[in-house]
Amino acid sequence: MSDLSGNVAVVTGASGALGGALVRRLLAAGVAVAALDRDRERVLAALGEEGERLSAHGADLADSGAVERAAAQILARHGRVDHVFNVAGAFAAGGPVEAGGLELWRRMMDANLHSTLNVCRALVPVMKGQGGGTIVNIGSRAALGAEAGVAAYSVAKTAVLRLTEALAAEGKRSGVRVNCVLPGTLDTPANRAAMPEADVAGWVDPEALIDVLLFLSGPGARAVHGAALPVFGLG
Repeated sequence: MSDLSGNVAVVTGASGALGGALVRRLLAAGVAVAALDRDRERVLAALGEEGERLSAHGADLADSGAVERAAAQILARHGRVDHVFNVAGAFAAGGPVEAGGLELWRRMMDANLHSTLNVCRALVPVMKGQGGGTIVNIGSRAALGAEAGVAAYSVAKTAVLRLTEALAAEGKRSGVRVNCVLPGTLDTPANRAAMPEADVAGWVDPEALIDVLLFLSGPGARAVHGAALPVFGLG
C-alpha cells in the first residue's frame, strides 16, 4: 500500500460497509480520498468530518450531469485523480423475468451499470490527460452465470464486466488501467441481516476483497488490463 501514498483516489459508495472500509484503508496508507455517494451527509456520518486528505461529495451516480459536477468539485479540491474504485451498487432479487414491470430492471441498471459508466465517463478523460491512472470496478459472481430470480442484477453486473473490458482496451495505450473484481457474498452487517440463516463461513471478508482492489491499483498489477478477477472466498 505504501506505493499509493501521495496519490488521489475516488471511492464511490463510500458510506457503505465496503466503501467505508476502503476509504479508511486508503487514508491510513497516505492516500488522499474523494468519498462519493448519493448523499454527502451520509458520507460524513459514516467517515467523520473532512480533513486534509478526505473530501466528501454527494451525487446521484445514475445522473451523468450530477456526476460531472461532482468530478469538477473533486478536481478543484485535489487537482488530479490517480485511482477510481467504483464500489457503489445494489442488489435486489425478483421473480421470473416475465413477472412484474421494468422498475427493478431500471433500478439494477442505474445502481450497478449506469453509476459505474457515468463515473468512468467523467474521469477517464482526466486520467488520459494526466498520463494515466487506474480504475477498479465491482462486478459480481453473478456476472458469470444467472440463477432464477436474479436476472436483473445478473444482467447489470455482466454489463459492468463488458464495460470494464471495453474501457481497458480503449485506455491502455494512454496509461489507464481498468479491471474489475467478481466477489461472492460479502460478510457485511447488511448481508447478515438479510440472510440470518445463511452459513457465513464461506462469505468474503471485505478486508480481503480490499486487498485485491489495492493490488489491482498498484504497480504490481501494471501489466493487468481488462481482468475480471473472481473473489469467491470459500463459497
